[in-house]
Amino acid sequence: MLRTIRIKDLSLVRGERRLFSGLNLEVSAGQAVALTGRNGAGKTSLLRAVAGLLRPVQGAISFHGAANGESDALEAETARAEALHLVGHHDGLKSTRSAWEELLFQARWTGGSEASARAAATKLDLDRLLDLEVRRLSAGQRRRVALARLLASPRSLWLLDEPMAPLDAGHREGFGALMAQHLAGGGMVLAAVHDPLPVPCDVVEVGG
Repeated sequence: MLRTIRIKDLSLVRGERRLFSGLNLEVSAGQAVALTGRNGAGKTSLLRAVAGLLRPVQGAISFHGAANGESDALEAETARAEALHLVGHHDGLKSTRSAWEELLFQARWTGGSEASARAAATKLDLDRLLDLEVRRLSAGQRRRVALARLLASPRSLWLLDEPMAPLDAGHREGFGALMAQHLAGGGMVLAAVHDPLPVPCDVVEVGG
């Protein structure tokens, strides 16, 4: 089980521009970290690098099965495939499918089931929206469908890019409670944000 992620001396480049250099960060079970910084500082790119979608030019990202001890290192490919979720700035939903079809497909793809998808939909107040095509949903409703994947196939590390932005106050509070439950169960959250996370967290300024 993934319990710790370590980022050491990391440097990222996009195009010909260096986003940041020498970034060091550790996230352990039960911990949330909010990534802050100006637009273009590299917050989203850092999440993508952790997910394996962007190759660093320097440094290392490692995954561990315990809070200490290098001997507990996990294979990065396995950890990424089995122990993390990435919810990006774009929700990644197919607009012509119903909300339920999209949630069920993605839950099963990541190891969940119909029962876990139903339970996730209920927790995120989606039951009455499941028959609607994704294209008919508001931005906040689409974001809740995307976030439901976090609950439908539980994984230790949540990588979140502005997760609260489209949500109204009530659903921000509800997702905050779900995030707190995830952390209380030993989960981890690494989130790029402009607004504060609704849970206790450490704050790291990217590119500062």
